Amino acid sequence: MESIGRHLLRDAAYQRIRGAIVDGTLAPGAALRPDELAERLGLSRAPIREAIARLTGEGLVETKPQSYTRVTEVVAKEVEDAAAVLGAMHDLAVRHATGKLTAAQLGAMREANARFAAAVAAGDVEAALAADDDVHAIPLAAYGNAAAAGTVERYTPLVRRAERLLFTSPQASRSVRLHDDLIEALAADDPARALAVNAEIWGHLHHSVDL
Repeated sequence: MESIGRHLLRDAAYQRIRGAIVDGTLAPGAALRPDELAERLGLSRAPIREAIARLTGEGLVETKPQSYTRVTEVVAKEVEDAAAVLGAMHDLAVRHATGKLTAAQLGAMREANARFAAAVAAGDVEAALAADDDVHAIPLAAYGNAAAAGTVERYTPLVRRAERLLFTSPQASRSVRLHDDLIEALAADDPARALAVNAEIWGHLHHSVDL
């Protein structure tokens, strides 16, 4: 049986390396050397190797035996595919949540979108990403489907690097409006409108960023 300590170390390595890839600290094409990462993160090489294997399976790292291990490039087709999967999961959540969210939940979505708008205006991409997550997390949590939530967790990193480009572009203000439209459709119990806006949100991600 795997020890709890090893499991925690492996997860810590995975979270920290994935975070560095998503936030650009480890840029596309950057070489990943287990010895260097182990020293930087204060971990042994075993959890680093396990984390790299997991990230390879998730499409954030690519390896060629005896040649290289590196961060993948941001590829338009991969972003489009991942955004389609995420959009489908959020469709399920939106369909379930339309007309069912409480006033407090809708208020939290509006507050998160206000933070998103302020972060976009300030050019604070980290705050914008966090606020965007908060907007979409409320219908997803209300849906309560663990498989959908797990799929969102799995594929979000593949689009997060593209989102960083979107939220620093002139197109970011459109995301603020789309969030507002989604919230109002949810509040008005208009599932057709909510699903249409959700489709626009996830299509907007791919088409607004020149990859």
